[in-house]
Amino acid sequence: MTRRSVIRGTGHYLPERIVENSWFEGQLETTDEWIRSRTGIERRHFAAEGQNTSHLAIRAARAALDRAGLTAADIDGIVLATSTPDFTFPAVATMVQAGLGMSRGFAYDVQAVCAGFVFALANADAMIQARQADRILVIGAETFSRIMDWTDRGTCVLFGDGAGAVILEAQEGAGTSDDRGILSSDLNSDGTYRDLLYVDGGVSSTGTAGQLRMQGNLVFRHAVEKLAKTAHTALDKAGLTGADVDWLVPHQANMRIITATAQRMQLPMEKVVLTVADHGNTSAASIPLALSVADGEGRFKPGQLIVTEAIGGGLSWGSVVLRW
Repeated sequence: MTRRSVIRGTGHYLPERIVENSWFEGQLETTDEWIRSRTGIERRHFAAEGQNTSHLAIRAARAALDRAGLTAADIDGIVLATSTPDFTFPAVATMVQAGLGMSRGFAYDVQAVCAGFVFALANADAMIQARQADRILVIGAETFSRIMDWTDRGTCVLFGDGAGAVILEAQEGAGTSDDRGILSSDLNSDGTYRDLLYVDGGVSSTGTAGQLRMQGNLVFRHAVEKLAKTAHTALDKAGLTGADVDWLVPHQANMRIITATAQRMQLPMEKVVLTVADHGNTSAASIPLALSVADGEGRFKPGQLIVTEAIGGGLSWGSVVLRW
């Protein structure tokens, strides 16, 4: 028998404020049509004043617990992915822990920007396999609206705020690719590309939060190449191929990257979960948001094979293959 990490429940939360593309027309030299045609984004959510990343994460965590029929007392630990923490420290995960009323277990953050949730999911899976925990709450939560340069139309129209969560639970499998749960993962980073996507501030450099900077064309080229490759690598590790995939749940960066990646994987768009039009790019929150939305709609059936993949600043990228 093999110990597997199975998704027991999903949940998400989006701030109440919805920002349509038309809002930017009064702020920048841009149009709704320009944004839609280049990104596929139609709207996004922005956190309210005083609404922090931890607040969004707590709401998503509670939703996942409710859907799973569990309470915080059933959770052994929290692994949370974010690039927009409330404070330099402590970790946002500890604030979620307190917000849920947990007084035991571990809670810590993972930072790999848009790839953060994939890294957090693989990390939590490794802890479950090592018998460090039986149930782990894995969360992606961001308030990217707090680090936008509102004069840069190439970046500020792309991002939104939100949080998504999944509960991983240890279950026994036969040790084959037919098992439910996480079957494989593939994680990568290459710091020589750090200047392609970064924030120009930080504690030890400027003492400020800074603002997001991106070389969009270069990020696009790396994304399409690296996302398809990492997905195939993870499938190979599980002894599977693209023909076995029922659903691709990609990082919701923009529609052009998602479409190009699906084409390289030879997957029809009917097998791709899309939320980018309504959420924008929510960085580490985008995959768990998409998982929760599709789960809530009943799109995933038991036994179906799902591939998640993402790329973010660092550059960091990776994928996880799991069976629902």
